[in-house]
Amino acid sequence: MSNSQNTEIFHVPVLLKESIDGLNVLSDGIYVDVTFGGGSYSKQILSALGDGKLFVFDQDEDAFKNRINDDRIIYIKHNFRFLKYFLKYHQIEKIDGLVADLGVSSNQFDTDYKGFSYRTDGPLDMRMNKKASISAKEVVNNFHENDLKRIFWKYGEIKNTNKLVKQICEYRASNKIESINNFLDSISPCVPKINDYKYLSKVFQAIRIEVNDELTSLKELLMQTKDLLKINGRVSIVSYHSAEDKIVKNFFKSGNFEGIVKKDLYGNKIVDIEPVNTKVIVPDEFEIEKNKRSRSGKLRIAKKIL
Repeated sequence: MSNSQNTEIFHVPVLLKESIDGLNVLSDGIYVDVTFGGGSYSKQILSALGDGKLFVFDQDEDAFKNRINDDRIIYIKHNFRFLKYFLKYHQIEKIDGLVADLGVSSNQFDTDYKGFSYRTDGPLDMRMNKKASISAKEVVNNFHENDLKRIFWKYGEIKNTNKLVKQICEYRASNKIESINNFLDSISPCVPKINDYKYLSKVFQAIRIEVNDELTSLKELLMQTKDLLKINGRVSIVSYHSAEDKIVKNFFKSGNFEGIVKKDLYGNKIVDIEPVNTKVIVPDEFEIEKNKRSRSGKLRIAKKIL
């Protein structure tokens, strides 16, 4: 076993200590970090892990430049929606805990060719997995007007969605939207003069969520935890977008995504997972000062009870 951990900085983790403390790491346990990134959460788990195992997932190949030299880790270059499949491949039926830091890392924002940020020009891409068929360019150039309205309203909560979509459709009728700057030109009449960065962040976020099918992947991940977690096994999830947090909150509360708690004939709740923290955990002022990304972070922790 080697504990040499020479990783590149991928991004500053959010609610790191709280997330891993919430797992109650067992020395001989089996854990999964489904969003490896720069390896910060994995390193924190390893520091508490004895001869257990840690499986790490990430669909962004760049994340694996940050490999930790430790034979307790097994790396899996895939989306976490395939969690159960790959654990079964490695003959793992049950796990003691799982951690996920949802959203986009600062490395992904700062890499021009990924196209996640409006701050620099580059290809309009936004695919976390470069092998995926649909990119942001496909969305803005070819998606139907009604689909664009759904995307910007549901994933971005953009108030002038109709105006925004109309502007995109008019622009693309005579121009191909190839790059980030092309896209910014196409929507410029819709961008407010004050707090333009907030507006653009929501627009890019909405497209990114659609391109990577993020909410569906999250739901599939959560449903798999029902079968994979051992009794008293725990899951810690840091979310940033309100739709993500609602999915996690409802699932931890009721075992479904509608938040409807089912009861038996005697009025007892029928749940196999329950929240550990009754109130969502958010970063303190000190962490926010160090890492602005953490401002919207929300941590929820749950454990398997049946």
